[in-house]
Amino acid sequence: MDLSVVVPAYNEAESLPELAEWVDRVCNGAAIDYELIIIDDGSSDGTWDAVRQLSADNPRLKGIRFRRNY
Repeated sequence: MDLSVVVPAYNEAESLPELAEWVDRVCNGAAIDYELIIIDDGSSDGTWDAVRQLSADNPRLKGIRFRRNY
């Protein structure tokens, strides 16, 4: 593993697919072995559902979910 990208997310369901695609494109283009960790900081807009879907599509993406906003 060359790089761990950690992203806090609060009500970011709409932007996460674009972010995940961008990180994947840049890292793959530079031959960087990476992981993307998205931390759902108590979102109420479906952010966690987006993280789960993205992680199902990309094994390099992992999610952590907080019950409330910290």
